[in-house]
Amino acid sequence: SGDGRKEEADEDGAESLPLSAVFPRDTELFSDTFPELKRFRFCGRVLRIAQHHGPRLGMAAAVWDGEQRMDFSGRTVIELGAGTGIVGILAAMLGGDVTLTDLPLALEQLRTNTELNAAAVAASRGRVRVQALPWGRALGSIPHSYDVVLGADVVYDPRCFPALLDTLLQLCGPRSVAFLSCGMRPQLGTAGFFWELLPVHFCVRLLRHHKDSDVGLYRVTRRRDSNGCSPIEQHGEQET
Repeated sequence: SGDGRKEEADEDGAESLPLSAVFPRDTELFSDTFPELKRFRFCGRVLRIAQHHGPRLGMAAAVWDGEQRMDFSGRTVIELGAGTGIVGILAAMLGGDVTLTDLPLALEQLRTNTELNAAAVAASRGRVRVQALPWGRALGSIPHSYDVVLGADVVYDPRCFPALLDTLLQLCGPRSVAFLSCGMRPQLGTAGFFWELLPVHFCVRLLRHHKDSDVGLYRVTRRRDSNGCSPIEQHGEQET
């Protein structure tokens, strides 16, 4: 690709990869649930990730496209639809106080991966906790107004768009920043979520677009008033 990243293993066996799908996404290919342990290197950190395949976990079973490299030190972070937890665990390795969330059936996988990376997270003075969070419901014990909200390829089902929007409204305070990345699926109206639904309540900016995989990375913040930001800005770093 144009950014020079290669899918290769380094000397300690950790693959240096973008956050792209490394296994087939069709869960019907797997009749039974089984774990597959992989190692990845991002931002100089090595992550150990157990990925459980099978229809029981559905969309949560894949490591999806999208990445954002930044310093999370001293920041409260929540990841929505965390799946394997690879994005949120990396944020914890970069110093974040991270809450990984998903549907109840995905929590076992998240806890496994949290334990696999506990030493590295502790060495970075980060923190990880795991909690169920179905979208569109009251947050319960989950705090409001995180510093950073992460979502890697969570915009995949139009039936979930209203619930996802409601959850973002609950989690994002005036100073919160959300980073959402996903493949742009015209047949599912993905662009409409970013162009039409989000801008009613949020300022939305396209930070980066991977042309080869048609993956967009968006920065999302709460609107302060009706004139608080421009419509979605269609620019950003292009990657091939």
